[in-house]
Amino acid sequence: MELIRPGTYIDFMRYRRPVILVSVLLVLASFATLIPSLASAILGRPVNIPFLPEPNWGIDFRGGTELQLELAGDVSSNELRQTLERLGYRRPDVVNVEGSRREYIIRVRDVSSIPAERVDAIQQAVAGAVGEAELTLIKVSPGGDKISFRFSDAVEVDAVQTALEGEGIGVRSVTPFGKPDDHRYEAHLTGVADEIVAGLHEALGARGPESPRRVEWVGPKAGAQLRDAAMKSLIYAIAFIMVYVAFRFDLRFAPGGVLALIHDAMITVGIYVLVQKEMNLTFVAALLTIVGYSINDTIVVYDRIRENMGRMRDKSLRELINISSSQMLSRTIITSGTTLLSVSAFFIWGTSVIQDIAFALFIGILIGTYSSTFIAAPVTEWMDTKFFSKGR
Repeated sequence: MELIRPGTYIDFMRYRRPVILVSVLLVLASFATLIPSLASAILGRPVNIPFLPEPNWGIDFRGGTELQLELAGDVSSNELRQTLERLGYRRPDVVNVEGSRREYIIRVRDVSSIPAERVDAIQQAVAGAVGEAELTLIKVSPGGDKISFRFSDAVEVDAVQTALEGEGIGVRSVTPFGKPDDHRYEAHLTGVADEIVAGLHEALGARGPESPRRVEWVGPKAGAQLRDAAMKSLIYAIAFIMVYVAFRFDLRFAPGGVLALIHDAMITVGIYVLVQKEMNLTFVAALLTIVGYSINDTIVVYDRIRENMGRMRDKSLRELINISSSQMLSRTIITSGTTLLSVSAFFIWGTSVIQDIAFALFIGILIGTYSSTFIAAPVTEWMDTKFFSKGR
């Protein structure tokens, strides 16, 4: 199927300078949105820069709570999401468990973490409430839903619970655990999951949930580790793609392909930050997909350029790029167009999670389509002129 008449010649390289200028500005603006997060990671404290939007990190990277519960009555996922928003939970993620009408997985950004300064106050309060027994160990779980104590002698659990409640800590129970001679106790606290269940029970009445079936959390430290691992996965993917392109073609093609996919990923990130879409592991999967799609589209154009280099030895590389891009234009429009139609359908009719990944793919595919011709090919021409055409 040919949308463009065979033999059509379009001088794409004529427009490369203004397009590259716009792309460079977009990449720099996208990188600027990541400066606060990079500065925070380096300095170890939050850094805010006025007038500069920050990434909307999701639960995977910032930390949060996930619970699975079953409702007593029929409640749609949309109604449940709106109820959670009214209870004060920002952008909750509600997923219906497959095969069940009333069972849901809920993810919110809140965790019951206890700051270090409060831990010191708790330690002093508990130590002063248990009499002569010495508090030898206090340990708070990263999710903030449990505090472990070890004493030199047996203590009254009521005294420990009273001391915790005096510090404003909601306590469900305090129980001894381990061997009796260890004098170890565990305080189970009312966390985010308990607050969600109580809030939903009050808001939904008889249709509300009972105790959650499963509660999990991601602490801020674990979220930061996941974020670092995600960034490393992108770097490794780009590095291996560069090696592949260098071996698949030659060194003059590799930088253009890598710069094009970095360009596509960075602009997608920038747009995501600008519209405050949630950045999580799903978004990383979308970015990796965009990187793969981008290099695939670039390789198709590169392959045609290399074929024409053997057929048209009297043509300059600039002319070969224009000829090859013109020849592949029908294929590019059909492939990218049908892909964008599919992604658009997911964005319009999909759930919130599907819509986020579809949005990233739509932006990435759109940008990746033009970067093959206006970013990768001009860089290849520059590499050829600068390093490979000398002495010819």
